[in-house]
Amino acid sequence: MTTTAERLPVLHPLSTGIEIPGHGRGSRPGYLPATPRTVLWGRLPCADDSPVLTINAGESLWIDTVSHEGILEDQGRDPVAFFGGHGVPAVDVLHDAVRVAREVSHDPLTDGPHVITGPIEVRGARVGDVLSITVLDLALRTGYGIVSNRHGRGALPEQFPVDGSLDVVSILCTVDQPVGAAGTALTGSMAAGPGDRRRVRFPLRPFLGTMGVAVAGTERAHSVPPGAHGGNVDVSLLGVGSTLNIPVQVPGALAYVGDPHFAQGDGEVALTAFEAPLRAHLRFDLIRRETLTAPRALWGETEELLIPIGLDVDLNEAMRQATRSAVALLTDAGMDPAHAFAYLSAAGDFAVSQVVDRVSGVHGKIRKADLVELLEAAPSPGG
Repeated sequence: MTTTAERLPVLHPLSTGIEIPGHGRGSRPGYLPATPRTVLWGRLPCADDSPVLTINAGESLWIDTVSHEGILEDQGRDPVAFFGGHGVPAVDVLHDAVRVAREVSHDPLTDGPHVITGPIEVRGARVGDVLSITVLDLALRTGYGIVSNRHGRGALPEQFPVDGSLDVVSILCTVDQPVGAAGTALTGSMAAGPGDRRRVRFPLRPFLGTMGVAVAGTERAHSVPPGAHGGNVDVSLLGVGSTLNIPVQVPGALAYVGDPHFAQGDGEVALTAFEAPLRAHLRFDLIRRETLTAPRALWGETEELLIPIGLDVDLNEAMRQATRSAVALLTDAGMDPAHAFAYLSAAGDFAVSQVVDRVSGVHGKIRKADLVELLEAAPSPGG
């Protein structure tokens, strides 16, 4: 078991030079805490929901997120007791996770597991615009988290859990104490087996699994399947420096974030990855519908990559959707569609984002360096 001294202190920023707001009660300018008033558990906002905060396009916020792991009903809905059973002292359990477990309504039979913070109204956002959520920074709020396999789900439901039961299997992961200069890459680790003192170590790649906008109508969407609204997209490339572009579904957008991860492999095969809470610094921008050459599907972007995204219950169709989105991005950049399709076959990469969220995901990776002659002469896709 990792000792208290080995665990990472709360609020370790992934970049340097950015002030992180301290703990405090209630909201403040530029900071949205996760409280029973500002979160939803298991459902995503719809058009009928009132915003917990309103901002202007172009503004940024620090937003606290709470992980669902450790607070769910099949884990006792008591994070102090649950994490205590894994050797985590009560003082290291987040107070907002305790309050969510105690005070926020949740039905495990009908709701999803995820806790989301929001909704946030973006003034002037219209249906047909695109909301761009840029991840400016992420800070780890704990030095531990959980990978879970449960209820015959995941990529190998016939094999795991290994005893054939439908019980939850929760494996504690910890953050290795950083060594050396600021900016040193962080790593996480887990035991090689029950009671095994050896540890398997891996790089941390924190990101928000859920970023989205409210769905139209009066019914809140389930938190598990992603869709045109974004939601539980689980694309691990969407870490610090990335942008997720989401077509606005309702006036004001009513954005939200959640499902924080410290690390996730493409596929997320065991149902969850290294689930643990983050404090996110996010900027909210609008791409106006008048500037779009055509209605756009969900897509992401980093400094180096364009990231087309495909979502469908059929993994093959998700791949086709990601390819169509990739062709559209390249066409917007100035390529002929047939040549874009050929380029993708020669130089584009596609990966399975996840196969565990009812709706499977595939994301592509298009190197901007390959398109430098096009991007210098034309506006970026959608802008």
